[in-house]
Amino acid sequence: MLDKLTTEARNKKTTNLDMMTVHEMLSSMNQEDQSVPQAVSRELGKIEQVVKSAIHAFQSGGRLIYMGAGTSGRLGVLDAVECVPTFSSSPDRVVGLIAGGNKALTEAVEGAEDNETMGSGDLAALDLTENDLVVGVAASGRTPYVIGGLKYAQKIGASTASLSCNRYAEISKYSNMAIEIETGPEVLTGSTRLKAGTAQKLVLNMISTASMIGLGKAYENLMVDVQPNNEKLVERSKKIIMEATGTDLKTAENVYFNAHQNVKAAILMILLGCSLDEALERLKHANGFIRKAVVANNKCE
Repeated sequence: MLDKLTTEARNKKTTNLDMMTVHEMLSSMNQEDQSVPQAVSRELGKIEQVVKSAIHAFQSGGRLIYMGAGTSGRLGVLDAVECVPTFSSSPDRVVGLIAGGNKALTEAVEGAEDNETMGSGDLAALDLTENDLVVGVAASGRTPYVIGGLKYAQKIGASTASLSCNRYAEISKYSNMAIEIETGPEVLTGSTRLKAGTAQKLVLNMISTASMIGLGKAYENLMVDVQPNNEKLVERSKKIIMEATGTDLKTAENVYFNAHQNVKAAILMILLGCSLDEALERLKHANGFIRKAVVANNKCE
């Protein structure tokens, strides 16, 4: 099986890797990495399908669930965790599952990725429903843990997608939407934490970011649903309010705190000259979209 995977093939450009200088090694890695975005671009149509499915899942009360093993699993967990501070999403809205559980985030758990039953069991423990979207992530495209999860998801009636770095991947057979990013042989043979890992991170970032924007968590290109849970993010929140409204720092600070650190509400309070209660009501009617709330106000006028 491994002989047929391009991610396991030897890279002819780096067969003398052990004889290269440090600069030559870094140059080779950098050159190979440049091919990754191009490989991702060839699958944008498939990625679009997954984003639309994720938005639908969220709007139906469902979740976006990533599952993978090793590097793939860690990247899924990373993307899920970062949605909380970036978009103020609930921790249970975007979920990352890794074969072997949390212990596998920092150390290898022997045999975990080879267990199909563990994959289905982890999803069952989440009380998977037909409203959820499960995205199986595996560079090789053949990880049993992921296959077990995708089979279970299809049985439940949940939407399924897969992300692999080989064509005709095994996991593609068990998903409704198959993303196959052909990144080719690695600089270090079989080390899929390199180009394959980079491709996976790019795609996962695209899926989560685009789907969250589709839920109204951006105004212009500003992250207006940022969760201000540290000093840096508090300052960023004020800057976002200034950028969105054209106001000065003092006004942004005052309205921000009067809005109980709700960036969206603060922006509307300034743009529309309204109270916090009215801003929240307008956001509710606009399903959280600032632009829709502003347009609706202009129509009323």
